[in-house]
Amino acid sequence: MQIGKDSVVTLNYRVTDVEGNLIDEGQEPLVYLHGGYGGIFGKIEEILQGKATGEHFDVKLEPDDAFGEYDAELVMIEPRNLFPDTIEVGMQFERATEEGEDDELFTITDIAEDKVVVDGNHPLAGIALMFSCTVADVRAASAEEISHGHVHAPGGHHHH
Repeated sequence: MQIGKDSVVTLNYRVTDVEGNLIDEGQEPLVYLHGGYGGIFGKIEEILQGKATGEHFDVKLEPDDAFGEYDAELVMIEPRNLFPDTIEVGMQFERATEEGEDDELFTITDIAEDKVVVDGNHPLAGIALMFSCTVADVRAASAEEISHGHVHAPGGHHHH
């Protein structure tokens, strides 16, 4: 079966940066609903269109096609007393935006005596990624999966 709209695709994948450093070993295969549901990066979805089980491909994603360009405006300096004593560089925390939309994820990148530097960029922002993918399985999506716009694990699922 070839991949087309409303196929459920299982991908074995590895992600490295352009220098070959491993970013994501892909220990769990990626399973997504194909056809513009936002389950995978658009550029990869375009390449997968029409492919069949067992096909392999490598694709380079520029930052625009992956996690976006690095945005210096997302780096902020906050007073140290807003944070608990236990913080360390590299910790991540969410904070709701003023509009109350989805929480943004921030990473602590520096801690000084009275200031903390936080970075709201995705850790992979500004990085070109190399995806090495093999199509492990293709099946038709169920009507329920199509109506929900995402894949359901065997045995159904629960909405939170």
